[in-house]
Amino acid sequence: MPLNSIRIDDLTFCYNRLEILSDISFTVNKGDYLGIVGPNGSGKSTLIKNILGILKPQKGSINLFGQSLNMFRDWNKIGYLPQRLSALNAHFPGTVAEIVQMGISKSQFQILKNILELMGIGHLANRLIGELSYGEQQRAMLAHTLLGQPDLLIFDEPTTALDPETRDIFYTQIDELNRHNGTTIVLVTHDTGLIGKYARNLLYIDKKIIFSGTFKDFCASADMTGFFGAISQHTICHQHDPSVRN
Repeated sequence: MPLNSIRIDDLTFCYNRLEILSDISFTVNKGDYLGIVGPNGSGKSTLIKNILGILKPQKGSINLFGQSLNMFRDWNKIGYLPQRLSALNAHFPGTVAEIVQMGISKSQFQILKNILELMGIGHLANRLIGELSYGEQQRAMLAHTLLGQPDLLIFDEPTTALDPETRDIFYTQIDELNRHNGTTIVLVTHDTGLIGKYARNLLYIDKKIIFSGTFKDFCASADMTGFFGAISQHTICHQHDPSVRN
């Protein structure tokens, strides 16, 4: 039986008595690549914050690596990049290289150099992190997350501040970590079609689960045709054809 990286059972979360998530249940097995998609305000980021213990659900249970969230302590197994970075003070006394390798004892100079180059910020290694643009800071935080090589990577809209070329590099790198290293990936995005190019499993939520399964099943689903409309579903499923992966 596969080891669960994440297991959610009957999760419900309310904010000011307004139900944001309703009876959410799903499992992410070790080595999965799950794309969580849905419209703005659908509860995607709220779901991630519940998984990480940042928010507490009104009902339901969350297990990480077979342990109840309340008992889980091995947070170095999880890498997380939030949707928005807090603004960094321009005089924060840390260089890009120092911030990227912070708290990661196993990093080596060449690995650090390679990942900075991969994110297109190798030339910024000795610059203060607070002097960078928001997009450059986002790349640095991505590099930090990837350098740690955790068992589970959770990304919340990670490419919003990236240019198209860096975005493609990011998705390729994440795909390689998943396929070759067995890293479990959970990636939140509003772009259903783009994530379908990479993620093997898809969770579409709008306060509740609308669809859970493979991207191929999503494209073949009559229920999803009824939900999105035939034209929209066709556009989502074929915008990157023929590179859809099963």
